[in-house]
Amino acid sequence: MHAPPGTDSPALGGTGANETVHFTTAQDSVARLLTLADDRLALMPQVAAAKWRTHAPVFDPGREQAVIRRARQLGEAMGLEPQPLGSLFALQARLARQVQTNLHARWQAQGVADRAGVPTLQQLRPRLDTLTVQMLRAVYLAVPALQQDASVAQQVSLAQRLLHADGWTEQGRQELLQQLHSQRRLARPALQRIAATGLLRVGTTGDYAPFSLEANGLLAGSDIQLAQQLARSLHAEAVFVPTSWARLLDDLHQDAFDMAIGGISVTAARRAQAAFSLPYLQGGKTLIARCADAARLRDLAQIDRPGVRLIVNPGGTNQQYVQENVHRAHVALFPDNRTIFGEIESGRADVMITDDVEADWQTRRHPSLCRTNAQTLTHSRKAILLPRDTAFVAAVNAWLRPQIASGQIGSELRSYLEH
Repeated sequence: MHAPPGTDSPALGGTGANETVHFTTAQDSVARLLTLADDRLALMPQVAAAKWRTHAPVFDPGREQAVIRRARQLGEAMGLEPQPLGSLFALQARLARQVQTNLHARWQAQGVADRAGVPTLQQLRPRLDTLTVQMLRAVYLAVPALQQDASVAQQVSLAQRLLHADGWTEQGRQELLQQLHSQRRLARPALQRIAATGLLRVGTTGDYAPFSLEANGLLAGSDIQLAQQLARSLHAEAVFVPTSWARLLDDLHQDAFDMAIGGISVTAARRAQAAFSLPYLQGGKTLIARCADAARLRDLAQIDRPGVRLIVNPGGTNQQYVQENVHRAHVALFPDNRTIFGEIESGRADVMITDDVEADWQTRRHPSLCRTNAQTLTHSRKAILLPRDTAFVAAVNAWLRPQIASGQIGSELRSYLEH
C-alpha cells in the first residue's frame, strides 16, 4: 500500500514521536470501512443468542430506527449527507436481522433451550454503538476513494476478501458497495468537521526531507511532528493523506485533506487558489552538486550553459524556478524526490536547484555532495497550505504563533537536520 522508498533514502531521525506514523491511502480507508462492516455483522450471532436467551424478538424497530437516526445525526455533523447514511445503516440492520432470524430458526429446529455464557444486550449494545461511530469516521475518510470509478474493481476485490462473517452473500456484498458508493459529503466548516470526527486530514508528499519523508513504510520529519502537535491542540488525530507537488492544489480543492504540510513554499500562484498559515520558516533556492564540481557550478550563470546536466523533481517550485531561469543547460525530470540526489552522486546528473534546508539535510547524508553557494538564489517562506476557511486559518495561526515565537519549530527542525 506504500510506495517503496529508494535504497539511499534513510528514515528521518528526530524525537521518535513519529516512528509509527503511516500514510492512509485510498485503499486503506476503504479496507477499514469494509472491515468495520464485517465486524458489525460478526457480532450478530451474540446478539441473536442474547435475544434467544431472554425470548426477545429479533425485529426491534424502535432500536433500529434509533441507530439509524443517531447515525444520520452524527454523520451530518461530520459533513456527510444524512439520507445516504440512513440507507447504509438500514441495510446493515436488515443484514443483521437476517443473520439473527436464520440462527433462531436453526436453534428452534434443533430444540436448543438456552444459550448460556453469552453477553447480554446491555453489554453488546455499547460495542455496536462504538462500531457506529467508527464506521461514520471510516465513511468520512473513504468518500473520496468511493467516488473514484477507476477503483471500483479494486473495491469489489476488497469486499470479497474482507467481508467473510457468517451472513454475507454475494448479493449482500454488492448491496453494501452500492450503498457505500452513494455516500456524499456536505459543505461544512473545517473546524466543525474536525471536532465531529476527531480527525485532522493532513496532505503531504512524503518526499521532502527534513520536513516530510516516507521510508520503509513510515512517515517522519519536522512537519509531520508539527501536524501531530496541531492535531492534538484541536483534540483530533492526524491522518496523513498522500499527495504530490503536481496534485497539491487539486487535492485541496477536491477535499482530499483539510490542510497540507511538508516544506510548502508560499507562492503567488498558490495564494491565488488557497490560503496559507503564518510562515514558520524562511529560506530560498540554492545549488547542490558533487563536491568535486563545486567550483564550476557556483551560480546560475555557470549552470545555465550547454553540457551541464540539471535534474529536477516535477510539480513544485523547484521545477517552476528551473523553467523560468534555466534555458541552455540540459534539464531532466526525475519523478522520485527521495532518490534524486543519488543521480547526482552517481554521476548521471551534475546539479540540482532546491531549497537550502533540503540541500543542507542531503549534504549531511551524502558526503560527496556539497552546496556550491552559501547564499540563496531566491527568498521564500514555508507555511501550512489551507482552504479559504477564515475560522480554520485563524485557529491554525493562533496555535502556530507561540510555537514560532518560542523558537520551538526551529528547534525541532534543527534536531532533524543534525540527527
